[in-house]
Amino acid sequence: MNSREMELNEVEVWDGNMANSQALRQADVDVVAAYPITPSTATVENYAMFHANGYIDGEVIMTESEHAAMSGCIGAGAAGGRVATATSSQGLALMIETLYQASGMRIPVVLCLVNRALAAPLNVNGDHSDLYLTRDSGWVSIDAFNPQQAYDMTLMSFKISEHPAVRLPVISNQDGFMTSHTAQNVTPLKDEVAAKFVGEYTKVNALLDFDKPVTHGVQTEQDWHFEHKAKQHAALMASKDVVKEIFAEFKELTGREYKLVESYGMEDAEVAIVCLGSTYETAMLAIDQLKEEGINAGVVAPRLFRPFPLEEVAHELQKVKAVACMDRSAPGGTVGALYNEVSGALFNTPARPLMSNLIYGLGGRDMTVAGLKDIFRTLDKEAKDGKLSGNIQRLIGVRGPELSFYNVEGK
Repeated sequence: MNSREMELNEVEVWDGNMANSQALRQADVDVVAAYPITPSTATVENYAMFHANGYIDGEVIMTESEHAAMSGCIGAGAAGGRVATATSSQGLALMIETLYQASGMRIPVVLCLVNRALAAPLNVNGDHSDLYLTRDSGWVSIDAFNPQQAYDMTLMSFKISEHPAVRLPVISNQDGFMTSHTAQNVTPLKDEVAAKFVGEYTKVNALLDFDKPVTHGVQTEQDWHFEHKAKQHAALMASKDVVKEIFAEFKELTGREYKLVESYGMEDAEVAIVCLGSTYETAMLAIDQLKEEGINAGVVAPRLFRPFPLEEVAHELQKVKAVACMDRSAPGGTVGALYNEVSGALFNTPARPLMSNLIYGLGGRDMTVAGLKDIFRTLDKEAKDGKLSGNIQRLIGVRGPELSFYNVEGK
């Protein structure tokens, strides 16, 4: 247990970084190895302050790079410790090689990823470029929309990652600045309650257990590589049930309910957007206001990004006539990643809504209630007309001439 218990109010005012830090403190992490980077710096900075003030028994290791930070976590995790770190953007890009090592070695690690744009040009503000960069790395990936959820998701990440049926690393995402630096009311657990929820760490195949020698990071080549990756993928896909189980346990403890796919207004929605992160709550406000105009709109947001909840997304969108998939990342010469995911979810179902891809909010550019209302109005017109009003992909809110791509008629 931690050396000192921290007195917490029933309701605290925390930003997303402090929410992360408190969850790491309460989880009684053995090693946090990190190389701080904006906008996730305060996650590690706060945690180091807790350590200096005697609230933490574990080790804080400042490394020479983000690559080294995750390497430190992998080493400590392989040795048999509970480990965590935080990063963003360029730090994640430098770290990316080691993400594949952690998941391939089946080492539980919790990574607080505060989402930020990737350079060039250099930008310290939030979009989902780094979130998307992790999508094929073999990590479970969950998403928070506000500081309360950042605390809850990070705390639950340890329980998910260390579950005997999973034993895979987990990313707890939140929007840079829009969540990480926005202070809101957060209802935390008491230290002893949080510690009991997360539970004691169970070592599996620990390198320092000399009575049971093991090898980590072996070379397999064509004879066994495929089987290793297949088993890893099977565990990742099966983690969806574990996430649901832990969400249900957390609801029983706190009353806060989380689903693999969050939705609002979908009961009678004829048009919908699909998005990630803080845009979800902005969309809720826009949907309420559009009711007065007679537009039945809804929003769907995957809480679980990996493994992707394909069936659940398809179920949420089965009755709508037009869907806009909103990607907050530069698509790099194709449609956005979320558009691809959602299109794949719907392709083999009877639901064949009009599908458009909106690129928005790059580098921290705002998406407002007014902007979302305009998007819903366009979707409503498309649903009534039975066709898209332009190309499949449009860039929303960019200065200069309108940019749109992929003609719906294939011309």
